[in-house]
Amino acid sequence: AMMAEATAKLTGKPGVAFVTRGPGTANAASGLYVAQQDETPLILLVGLPPTALEDLRPFQEIDLAALFSGLAKWTAIVRDTGDIPRTLVRAFHTAASGRPGAVVVGLPQDILDSASDARILQPGLTVEAAPSPHAMTTLETLLAQAQSPFMIVGGPGWNARVKTQMEAFALRFDVPVAASFRCQDYFDNRHPSYVGHLGFGLDKKLKSGLKIADLVIVAGAPLGEVTTGANTLIESPVPRQALVHVHPSADEIGRNHSVKLGIVSGAAAFAEALRFIEPPAVKPWTALRRDLRAGFEASQRPVVSPAPAAEGTVDLAQVVRTLSDALPHDAIITNGAGNYAQFLHRHFTFKSYRTSVAPACGSMGYGLPAAIAAKLEHPERTVVCVAGDGCLMMTLPELATAVQYGLNIIILVANNGIYGTIRMHQEQAYPGRVMGTTLINPDFASLARSFGAHGERIERLRDFEEAFERARSASGPVVLDLVLDPECIAPGKLLSVLLTNH
Repeated sequence: AMMAEATAKLTGKPGVAFVTRGPGTANAASGLYVAQQDETPLILLVGLPPTALEDLRPFQEIDLAALFSGLAKWTAIVRDTGDIPRTLVRAFHTAASGRPGAVVVGLPQDILDSASDARILQPGLTVEAAPSPHAMTTLETLLAQAQSPFMIVGGPGWNARVKTQMEAFALRFDVPVAASFRCQDYFDNRHPSYVGHLGFGLDKKLKSGLKIADLVIVAGAPLGEVTTGANTLIESPVPRQALVHVHPSADEIGRNHSVKLGIVSGAAAFAEALRFIEPPAVKPWTALRRDLRAGFEASQRPVVSPAPAAEGTVDLAQVVRTLSDALPHDAIITNGAGNYAQFLHRHFTFKSYRTSVAPACGSMGYGLPAAIAAKLEHPERTVVCVAGDGCLMMTLPELATAVQYGLNIIILVANNGIYGTIRMHQEQAYPGRVMGTTLINPDFASLARSFGAHGERIERLRDFEEAFERARSASGPVVLDLVLDPECIAPGKLLSVLLTNH
């Protein structure tokens, strides 16, 4: 299910997963949750017991509607072979329209075993809303009246053309642009208007820039907890800033934040409409944009820790900068969730659209399945999975899938022997009461070799650079076990300092 969701992110079309009854369906719920939270179109097709045994406690029974009531946009069970084409056409339409998400279709065993002469239907076109001329004129007026506008990009329906058009708009208007949580590849990070990522460990200058803005244009992104800083950067229900929210679903606009202007539009239509509005002759916000851009560039540089990483360990920030400099612009980076991802968000420069595949919902274990999906979809591109040790262990058996298909994915294990995010919060809130966050890890390099992959243990940065070059030319998957100092818990943060400050 995670692979299907990642494929949908990469292609812009609904991903499809087939699973068996109860246990398979329950396991797929994690991938469905990612799709629901990340606004990704996904179709889950579930094999069910025969209809004659329904409600008679059949083997591995599952109530699809009850299980997925809060996760799926629509749940259906096919009870006649003639309904299969119509049901699937509706499933694809529902998954991709409005606010994209997951659809679940149950297929009882007797239906699957039956022949059918049902006519195959062509998939319907997904209808995309477009902004009205009045909405764009109003937006133009708001920009002309603004002293410090700010733009946030993200959400569904983007592609490389949308990215290019948004970048052109930002250049014409000289407006600062930030990416919503885990949408850093929606905007070239080298662009003079790009000022950072609204994620965890937010840079202070970026935070203040959004707070002092008098106009915030949210181009497609959902206004969730992380992007809004738990509603401290964009307050709920009434923001300090005049808020313009553009989203393909009217239900998302004004849901938690009152808007000055709501525009129901797909990303492509909105990006096209931006071409026809004109910037004001004087832009009083240029100095602010330059200041925020300088702050972003400074934040990307790895901080020299007051307590350097222990001897025999690797500096993850330097590893990420090495990746950023060495990889081609179209390389795909995948990750799951954990403090290790903050190093990736802070120190990697994303240049092209869909070079980052990550769960905005913060699901652990996502990176490896996503990397497999990415390499299957784009075998010609370099694919790197960055995963914490605890994160990788959630889905490590999928390494066998990568070996089976001969996929040259490179898996970097951020191995610090702890669940870093939880440990950090324990040390901050309950010092001296650590529980359940220490990991007993396998030898990841040896484990990789036992699967038939290549594995190396990396304890020094210079060893990483050489090993990474070998990994890029390998014929199959490679696991590089990066031995990290748990003291370096997040960019610029030390565990011992957290304890001292408490």
